[in-house]
Amino acid sequence: MFITKLSIVIPAYNEGKTIHLILDKIKTVELINQLAKEIIIVNDCSKDDTEEAVLRYRQANPEMNIQYFKHEVNKGKGAALHTGIGKATGEYLIIQDADLEYDPAEYNDLLKPVVNGFADVVYGSRFMGSNPHRILFFWHTIGNRWLTFLSNMFSNMNLTDMETCYKLFNTKMLQGITLRESRFGFEPEVTIKLSRIPRLRIYEVGISYYGRTYEEGKKIGWKDGFRAIYCILKYGLFKAK
Repeated sequence: MFITKLSIVIPAYNEGKTIHLILDKIKTVELINQLAKEIIIVNDCSKDDTEEAVLRYRQANPEMNIQYFKHEVNKGKGAALHTGIGKATGEYLIIQDADLEYDPAEYNDLLKPVVNGFADVVYGSRFMGSNPHRILFFWHTIGNRWLTFLSNMFSNMNLTDMETCYKLFNTKMLQGITLRESRFGFEPEVTIKLSRIPRLRIYEVGISYYGRTYEEGKKIGWKDGFRAIYCILKYGLFKAK
């Protein structure tokens, strides 16, 4: 497939302190084959100065294709992704958190299997490869691996990191999937629904991970883990649409 543009979808909630830093990183990335970048930021009704930070950055960097949207009420990360996915116009899109846990310099690692004609979807795995990974929470790691294992049981895939933020999709294909989860259930829902698409080629590549503590702004919690289990059963075992 000939690709001219990559859409970068960024859900943001109370990320006023860091969003300019991630945009700086995206700005410096030179994409493979000189692909254009479309940056779509969806502010999920932040209570800090996220909006001011984004608009200030966009005004200072008019050469960057930054599109800004906001929710008038907080709906959750999944809902922000739904909005951003619907607005994307690049042939492929990647999800980028507004914090600094994932490195945009690795976009090309995810793009290579697509550009070379092997993949339709690429997941960036925090549990593969030799890239740097911050040492943080034991039980989070166990939980992520267990959720991936459970997801694999129902999707019949052998992913190592279903919960990863970095997922690269064919845009039209993703826009054709009905997505319902408004919070962190997006990850298992989209993974299981992808597994049902005939002849879809899904790849994984190793990525680095610069995780945050809760004091530094991490938001996902144990309730989201239980929701992920519910979603795996809902979309995997009971095949909800």
